[in-house]
Amino acid sequence: MAEFSLPANSKIKPTGKRYAAPAGATNVRAFKVYRWNPDDGANPHFDTYELDLETTGPMVLDALIRIKAEVDPTLTFRRSCREGICGSCSMNIDGTNGLACTTAIEDIKGEVKITPLPHMEVVKDLVPDFKMFYAQYASIKPWLQTVTPAPSGEERLQTVEDRSKIDGLYECILCACCSTACPSYWWNSDKFLGPAILLQAYRWLADSRDEMTGERLDMLEDPFRLYRCHTIMNCANVCPKGLNPAKAIAEIKKMMVERAV
Repeated sequence: MAEFSLPANSKIKPTGKRYAAPAGATNVRAFKVYRWNPDDGANPHFDTYELDLETTGPMVLDALIRIKAEVDPTLTFRRSCREGICGSCSMNIDGTNGLACTTAIEDIKGEVKITPLPHMEVVKDLVPDFKMFYAQYASIKPWLQTVTPAPSGEERLQTVEDRSKIDGLYECILCACCSTACPSYWWNSDKFLGPAILLQAYRWLADSRDEMTGERLDMLEDPFRLYRCHTIMNCANVCPKGLNPAKAIAEIKKMMVERAV
């Protein structure tokens, strides 16, 4: 899809600044970054920053950190571990959701366009509002629930086979890349729990130690919470941990059918 541009005779003047690379830069790459500050009254726009890749780290997050530290301290984004573990630096890079800390600049051709995760309200610049996402996460009660007393002085043990059933589930870092890539979540985010939360829900349904399977399924039995998933598979395509939320959702639906038989 071609990028929108104003006609030459338009009276609307494009906003945004361009910060040139330092003199003598030999390997210049432009980073076009979404900017919006709720406090200055200005419309959202893109600022473009030119960096010398010879003196910039290899990942997109390295570029953002350098921009903030050396070029424009007003740029706002989230980051923490820099190792693809915390999920803080999730954003849309070159049209695809991902983690800035694990996205290599060299894998992107031409100008690097960076925007917040799509279809979430923006707090400032590249920072989306996760309040509803976290509320949805809390709604599935993401902790071990049991009725029987815990063994005295022991852990609740699992067989190796039972433990393997939560592989591909517990690794989720709640970065929201999958949910914000899902059209069903875009259209019904106030009702549909979305890929990330449903994967987390199945993580506890699949855990042999949990004793609230019926109650968990009752909570998900709803035309919107679970069944808005249409297996588009965007979630699996963008997950930075290589997980498959669509498969987890299918397993929940299977459990619903088996319970009804």
